Amino acid sequence: MDADQGNLFAGVPVGAADEVFTALLERRGLKIERIVSNGQASPPGFWYDSQQEEWVLLLEGSAAVQIEGEAAPRLLQPGTWLRLPAHCRHRVAWTEAGRPTVWLAVHYDGC
Repeated sequence: MDADQGNLFAGVPVGAADEVFTALLERRGLKIERIVSNGQASPPGFWYDSQQEEWVLLLEGSAAVQIEGEAAPRLLQPGTWLRLPAHCRHRVAWTEAGRPTVWLAVHYDGC
């Protein structure tokens, strides 16, 4: 077996028109990806509704995630993590426009 190595901050796209999703590891029932946002937000009325659980860690920048049924979006700053159960409807309210927002997302099958 060969070991892999990388750097989450290598090649971070700056000013991309769309969010950039980079798969880092994929196995049955598991996906780990880097997400880079440059001021993007979910389109009006759009909600993520995943069959998998999701755990996200904000590494750089800032963002707010709106969870359906909650009065206000949750602010995420570097070091903030958020666990979203399967079918927890959520959307990205905003991401920082002045610099890239870098997320580490782990998608996995629940118990």
